[in-house]
Parts: sequence; structure tokens; C-alpha cells
Amino acid sequence: MQQKIMIFSVIALISFSAGFAFAQEPGLATFQETATILVDKSMSQNVTASITLQSTSIQEIRIPAELEQDIRENDKVRAIIVTNQDQCVLGVFDQSCIMINVERDSADKGIIEIQDSSKEIGNQYIDRINEVFGTEATLHSVFVHSDDQSNQALGTSGIISGRGAISVVYTMPMEDTNSMYEKISALLLPKEIRESEGFYNVAKELSNKENAKMTFSIIPVDSRSLMQLKLSVDYPGEATNLTQINPFEFLNVEELTRSDYFSQGFYPLNSLVQVVVLSSSNSFVSTIVGNEVPTQIIDNEIIPTDISKQGWVFDPKEGQRIQGMYIFGEENSISKDNLRFTLDGAEIENPPPEPAEFDDSIVIVVIITAIAIAAAAFYLKGYKK
Repeated sequence: MQQKIMIFSVIALISFSAGFAFAQEPGLATFQETATILVDKSMSQNVTASITLQSTSIQEIRIPAELEQDIRENDKVRAIIVTNQDQCVLGVFDQSCIMINVERDSADKGIIEIQDSSKEIGNQYIDRINEVFGTEATLHSVFVHSDDQSNQALGTSGIISGRGAISVVYTMPMEDTNSMYEKISALLLPKEIRESEGFYNVAKELSNKENAKMTFSIIPVDSRSLMQLKLSVDYPGEATNLTQINPFEFLNVEELTRSDYFSQGFYPLNSLVQVVVLSSSNSFVSTIVGNEVPTQIIDNEIIPTDISKQGWVFDPKEGQRIQGMYIFGEENSISKDNLRFTLDGAEIENPPPEPAEFDDSIVIVVIITAIAIAAAAFYLKGYKK
């Protein structure tokens, strides 16, 4: 999904935001929770499960208003990312990172000028970011991304990485994911959201897993910024022979319940489960356990016709990239028995590349940031129509 689509979709989120809805009239709130399962049979052979809490409101994900405005109004800043993901860029080991991603200045000639001008932009923000998060990150390097493999596979725009993207990287001591998620979520999320449980509770439990990592991103979008707090868990090698897709297996839950934050109205699109399957050969969804939501095709896109119904919507349902969304409808929870499907024809035609083939792009950070934006984009367009 290209950058313009994501931008317009986030603008739609802002336009349609509502504090509360009357009775069962559908509404869209600025806060969204998304559970995502990425089954990567194409590159890493891993399964990545993640929980994303995101908003365009600095009252729901709290960062200083002046800092948010300064970031958004600088047309060179693409994203700011705080993460303890292993090797956030090539050359960083056993350290957490703050990355300030900037757009290359066309006037820069040669790598030295690119690094110097990018560093100058990053240095405008790092002290204030350190103050917000209580960190002491220092400059490590300026990394120019040269590989666009992950963005092409995921259909993302390159906001976080990809050919031509530049990351000004600041590092700090590695922090345990559980304690880092607890600390940052307490800083960013108001008590009302934290005590409303829902997907937030799932993320807290997942943060104890061995391969759990967290990422917080600020992505400037027109008149607002999209803030994402993400907890992800990587399951190495689990994708290779996986044909029975059971999201709850990787989310480590028996039941998934929506946040009570939405209990005062009907917000069917603010809690989503998303499954993305990448394959090097064509595959298709052969068997679905659970409901499918009725759909129609508008402008060559599959759109749900009744968002009050609980169930799956697939778009596309076959090919090298399959995407399924599960919406709660009028229900507040989903059981594991209603959220499974089977893939056929998913054999790997080519051997998976060695990690070194794509270690110069921050694959996991791309996935856990951009995939959640795509989840919002898909349904927000349907709701608007």
C-alpha cells in the first residue's frame, strides 16, 4: 500500500474521529488497537506477532505538543523511532536505538554531505526526545538504506526504511522488553486506556517472552502525527511449513477482548485482527473457520458491506501476498475457535535468502510499523464509502 493511500487514510481517521457514538451508530475513534500476525514465507521464514496501540491524538498517546508540532512541521522528518529491536541498523549490537529518519536533501553531493545534513536535523530533536523518555541516547551513526526488498514485499512506502531513506541513529544501553514496555506505556498512555485492558493486556503478557521487542514511532502526517506503540514477538523459522494459520497460537491467548475504552459507543473498526502472509509462490485461502463478512467491490477494492457483523474479510485471498482482516462487529470478544484458516499451494519454490541478504534494512521495524497503518487504511476507506 503506497504512501499516499496511507496518508489519506490517516486523514480519514482524523476526519471521522468521534468522542462517542449514539446507540449502535458506527463511529471511528482516534485510538486504535490492532493485533497482527505476519507469516513471512518469502524472506525471513519467521512468524511475527504484534500488538499495536496507535492514535493521532496527543491526549491518548501523550507526547509534548510543542515537540509533536516541531517534528510534524519539519518536512524533512519522516519518522522518529524508539526501539530495543536487535540490530536496528547494520553495525548496532546489543543496544537500544532512537532513530530519526529523514528525507535526503537533493542538494547534498556525496556521502559526507548526506551524513552531515541528516545529522544536523537529528541533533535538533535528540535532547528533547531523551528528556521525554528519560534516556541518554548518543549519536552512533548515520545510516543510508540501500535495500528496498522488505518494502517491495510488504507493499509499504519506505517511511521507515527502504532505498534512499536515511536514519540518524542514536544508541543507549539495551533494556529488558518487559520493563521498557511498562515504563514507556506508563509515560505515553493515560490511566484510562491502561486500565481498559483489551489488546494492551495482551501486549503486557507478550512482553515477557524471550523474543519480545518494543517500538514507539512518531510518523508526521499532514496536520497531525500518527503515534504507534508496538510490542512484537518473533518466532524464528515458524513460517516455513505453516499452512494452518491460528493467530491466537502466536498471541498466546485463548480469547481476544476489545478495550473497554470503546464501551461507550459502537466502534467496530477500532479493534482489528490482521494476518498477512508473504510467499515466494502463489497460495490461497482454502478453508476458513469462523464467519466471513459480506463484501462488495468498490474501485477494485473489497469492502465490507455490514461492519456490525463479526468475521473475516480477505483482500487479496490468493497470490504471493494474502491479507485477512477480522472485525469484531457488535461483539466484544473473539474465541480461538473462530479465528483460523488454511493455506494451500504455499510451497516455497526458491530457497530462503541468508539473513545477510537483507540485513541492511530494518525488516522487523518496517513490519511492525507499516503493517498497522495498512490495517487502518483498509477499513477506513470502506467505512468512508
